[in-house]
Amino acid sequence: MSSEYLKTKKILLVDDEQDLLNMVQLILQAEGYTRLKTAKTVYEALNVAREWRPDLALLDVMLPDGDGYSLLEQLRTMTDIPVLFLTARGEDEDKFRGLGLGADDYIVKPFLPRELILRVGAVLRRCYREVSAPSEGMVHLAACVLDFDRAQVIRNGERIPLTATEFKLLRALWRSAGKIVTIDLLCEAVWGDNPYGYENSLMAHIRRIREKIEANPSKPVSLITVKGLGYKLITEGIK
Repeated sequence: MSSEYLKTKKILLVDDEQDLLNMVQLILQAEGYTRLKTAKTVYEALNVAREWRPDLALLDVMLPDGDGYSLLEQLRTMTDIPVLFLTARGEDEDKFRGLGLGADDYIVKPFLPRELILRVGAVLRRCYREVSAPSEGMVHLAACVLDFDRAQVIRNGERIPLTATEFKLLRALWRSAGKIVTIDLLCEAVWGDNPYGYENSLMAHIRRIREKIEANPSKPVSLITVKGLGYKLITEGIK
């Protein structure tokens, strides 16, 4: 998929600092992204999301009328667009909380313009490249079934949607089912040619996946950690 196509995607920027909004807009515009809108509050962001239907959202955590976490939860009731947190809060627990709610990436302020461009581009590429992937059927795990055709987990009669990142990780694991998939290969499968620095993001997404597919996420039997090497998916057959 061409980069020019990706640059036509609509991007919503949410931050209460006007100077930062201006800077991010200038960085993205210089790279060719022209369909940009901004919001300074949760209220404004939700209105823009409803009316404009963005393809990507960059969210700050600290907002005057709430926070980026609650905004993400509300966005998820109306859209499954990729979300990237852009915030001064860099503690691991803050990252895990955002990623655990379904965010696709996390950038800590201050950041280099090139980092912003690379991460925005990576998120857009993995979420909006070809959608006509071949059917991969129903994959049976110990506590659930993975429906790759619909990007869902079927568990106890309930259908649980997978985010774009969760889908890509599970597909990469399934294609080597029963074998160890290294951390580097998983990061590359999701974040592309420059996967370095995504290990913490990977851990957060793995934890979120286990909450969806395991009967007891603290004692996984389907998505296994192989210490120091990577992860392994244990399946019970493919239908």
